[in-house]
Amino acid sequence: MTPTEQTEIEAAVFRKLLAHLDAHKEVQNIDLMNLAGFCRNCLAKWYSAEATTRGVEQDYDTARERIYGMPYEEWKQRFQQPASSEQLAQMANKKP
Repeated sequence: MTPTEQTEIEAAVFRKLLAHLDAHKEVQNIDLMNLAGFCRNCLAKWYSAEATTRGVEQDYDTARERIYGMPYEEWKQRFQQPASSEQLAQMANKKP
């Protein structure tokens, strides 16, 4: 595999990950954090940071819109559910 092929495959996988998350809006960020240690906001932070590292202007809000497929505030209003006491407890137990 060439470096270009690897990059193209990784980019396609990333797009599939975003499409999968978009198709499963019922999976809340706190669920992702509790199970995998990252969430959609983490992806946006990584996206923005990598763009900056490469000299590309990409602020966090724009990166979140890329990850969520819409402005973050709109996504929160439409899809974010209040965290349950169990979810919050699990999150608190994971913090160092």
